[in-house]
Amino acid sequence: MPVMIVTGTGTEIGKTVVTAAVAAVALARGRTVAVLKPAQTGLGPSETGDAAEVARLAGPVTAVELARYPDPLAPATAARRAGAAPVGPEEIADAAEKLAAEHDLVLVEGAGGLLVRFDETGATLADAARLLGAPVLVVAPAGLGTLNMTALTAEALRARSLTLEGVVIGRWPAVPDLAARCNLADLPESAGAPLLGAVPEGAGALTPAEFRERAVSWLAPRLDGRWDARTFAREADASGATGTP
Repeated sequence: MPVMIVTGTGTEIGKTVVTAAVAAVALARGRTVAVLKPAQTGLGPSETGDAAEVARLAGPVTAVELARYPDPLAPATAARRAGAAPVGPEEIADAAEKLAAEHDLVLVEGAGGLLVRFDETGATLADAARLLGAPVLVVAPAGLGTLNMTALTAEALRARSLTLEGVVIGRWPAVPDLAARCNLADLPESAGAPLLGAVPEGAGALTPAEFRERAVSWLAPRLDGRWDARTFAREADASGATGTP
């Protein structure tokens, strides 16, 4: 698995922190890691982008950003408004392949959800995944509404004959409500793929040292971590019942 695509069921659900956790665990295993952000939107030239944030949290990764647009919009729209060239799937795939030749793992973090438009032709991150033959890791929210969004993303992947590696919950609450607790069992059914971890809400605010130490406990063995879905579900039920984190 030299290249893996990280996408989400929407925006602002924790893709960058999940990407950082996967990178941190891989680095701890002695692997070399690159993080590719094809299109960064909503930031000025001097602001810290997602790839740089992954490097800050995870450690010494090669962080690459192909394009940056100031408006917080879909990449195709943001590029058009900026009068700048968009980033197409061929450019994404070419950059990822070059990084894969020099790294053990390349994580390609998308913008928003799977089918957000990257250029004027309607190309998406799914098209880059197809060109690369890369598996896709889906980041999903914990609570109410996540089952439908996750099922739609999984269906879109299957329709394109793409491999869904699994689902990671991007922001697990300290005190999960009933919906979040039930979704631990229901998300794998909706996705047709395993639940591969849960990153706690606020993880991105940890110090880098704390983040790297704890990341292995947030991800399943399939992602080189030690997170166990059954144990986590039991602990979530207990914390939800008592109302304590």
